[in-house]
Formats: sequence, structure tokens, C-alpha cells
Amino acid sequence: MARPEQVLVLEPQHELKFRGPFTDVITATLKLTNPTERNVCFKVKTTAPRRYCVRPNSGVIDAGTSINVSVMLQPFDYDPNEKSKHKFMVQSMLAPYDMTDMEGVWKEAKPEELMDSKLRCTFEMPVENDKTTEHSALPKSASASLDDGEVKKIMEECKRLQMEVQRLREENKQIREDDGLRKRKVTSLAASHSSSSSAMATSAMRDEGLSTRVLALCVLFFVIGVIIGKLAL
Repeated sequence: MARPEQVLVLEPQHELKFRGPFTDVITATLKLTNPTERNVCFKVKTTAPRRYCVRPNSGVIDAGTSINVSVMLQPFDYDPNEKSKHKFMVQSMLAPYDMTDMEGVWKEAKPEELMDSKLRCTFEMPVENDKTTEHSALPKSASASLDDGEVKKIMEECKRLQMEVQRLREENKQIREDDGLRKRKVTSLAASHSSSSSAMATSAMRDEGLSTRVLALCVLFFVIGVIIGKLAL
């Protein structure tokens, strides 16, 4: 008995494209849409499981809804002469109304209940003129492939980093204020020390001048005394 036709709508339909350079993780998004009135179980399989990370790789798509599957190619040494032989298969089946264990459903599924679609992988290297465009488009592509949980984590991390930057700015401002206060204290102490030294020097000069005058007076009185003594004789 032939297998039923795939009920899920795949975007892209036949091919997953990965554009280099392949020095980092490259993500392609596979959109699965369930246009039916039944819930559909799905699995995503690949011929090269060590080269790809798929999230989510299985689950249930509710009736009339869609889900984005992120297919992440791990970094590798790209050889343009080597053709990709990697393939993916999306396997699906209508979910039983009384389903409680999805793994059990897959184990008990009959071959005629399974539907599948196959996609091949292609690798492309950007030309030199497209590198700038590619770099500007990467953040948008990466954000499109993230689920809500990952986006939330990234936003929380950005918020934490902003708070850390603000804290460092406040610490830097406080350090500058403390440094300015320290410099003013040093300047004040230096000025005070200079004034004290000047006062001491002035006092010393005054004491030296006073001693000189006293000595001069003593000499004068001695001379006058000698003259008076001679006159008395």
C-alpha cells in the first residue's frame, strides 16, 4: 500500500541552503505548516547527524498552525569542489485523538500511516562584492531563526550588560571625584607647608636683623663709654 501524501507544507520545499563562510555556525530555517484540522506529529532526520543541530527535531504541530525548525550547520573546512550529499527528511503522521505518549505513537505507527518529505543541502560561498551585504544581513537572519526563549535570554543578557556598563560609569565617576578631592587636599597641604616655611624664614630674618641691631648698639655704647672714660681722665 502506498504511503499517503505529505500533509505538512514545507518552506523551503526541496532544498536547504547554507551560505558561508563556514568558520562559524550557519543556520537555515525550515518552516512547517499544518493546514489540516488534525494535530500532526513530526520528526526531522538527517543523513549527517554529527554535522547538524536541529531544534526542535520532533514535536506536534497543532491544527492550522506553523512551527520554525532551526537547522544549524557546524563549522567545517569548506571544499568548493566537494558536492554536498547531505539530506534531510521530514517525517509526519496524524496524531491520535487520545495521544499521551508521542514516542509510543511513533513506535506503534504503521508504515501506511507515515508521510515524509526529503530535502537536500547546498553550500554556497559569498562573492567578494557580497561580503558587506552578507555581514549586514546576518543579525536579521540569526534573529529570525531564534525561538522566543532564546530571544528572551538575549534581551535579558543585553539588559544585564547595560546595567553593568552603568555601574562601571558610576564607579568611574566616583573615582574621578575622589581623585579630584585628593589632589585638592595635596595642593592645600602644599600651600600650607609653603606658607609655614615662608613665615619661618621671615621670622628667622627678623630675628637675625634684631640680633644685628643689638650688637651694633652694644658696640656703640662701648665706644661712647671709652670716649667718656678718656675725657674724665
